[in-house]
Amino acid sequence: MTRRTDWADHAYPASPTDLGDGGPGDPDGHGAPRDGDGPSDGDGARGGGGTRGGGRSRGRRRRGGFGEAAGGQQDSGSPSSSRAEKGEPPADPAERARGICLRLLTGQPRTRKQLADALAKRDIPDEVAEEVLSRFEEVGLINDGAFADAWVESRHHGRGLARRALARELRTKGVDSAVIDEAVGQLDSEQEEETARELVARKLRSTRGLDRDKRLRRLAGMLARKGYPEGLALRVVRQALEEEGEETEDLGLGYF
Repeated sequence: MTRRTDWADHAYPASPTDLGDGGPGDPDGHGAPRDGDGPSDGDGARGGGGTRGGGRSRGRRRRGGFGEAAGGQQDSGSPSSSRAEKGEPPADPAERARGICLRLLTGQPRTRKQLADALAKRDIPDEVAEEVLSRFEEVGLINDGAFADAWVESRHHGRGLARRALARELRTKGVDSAVIDEAVGQLDSEQEEETARELVARKLRSTRGLDRDKRLRRLAGMLARKGYPEGLALRVVRQALEEEGEETEDLGLGYF
């Protein structure tokens, strides 16, 4: 299994052209224009003492601010004003649903359940949400299997989480149990134990100077929070401490 630690690197295929209207982006707001002085007035010859046009103009073009043109004219406003202000009917629910999903998927991959919850919060009718989400699945923009695979790979190698903790996280994101089982099945027992040993080795130095019982509880607690079973945690911690000369023969499985 390839080690991947950056969840942001995982991305789904680009949006196909047949999804219809409802892209995620809103037009950018108008930034402040550059300050601009008017054309310089003629001052006449420095040595002649006269000025052209009967006097020197000291006026300067007014600086533009946010939403204001460079010459001081008020911006007439963006053409994308709200439909409510224009008295127009609300946008098509399917169009809105597509736009919501595309915006959410732009930031990071999402499960179907996460997108369904987002549409429900925005009052998209259930039948419309179901149709849009099914279409997104057909074209590969929603793929819970790929999501779960990438999640397991990233969180195991990046955070050292064990299969039990990974399954718990995927359940909270609405991934189906069969999909979860397949995803966490990427990790075998040997790989899980190897990761546990690496975690203990990194933490071991910070526990030096403590008595044995405190070291045991601290190291075992760290593995437990990451989802490692009690038996595996005990075996890995005991071996690590024995390599440092600690006596661990009196420790049984029920110690933790």
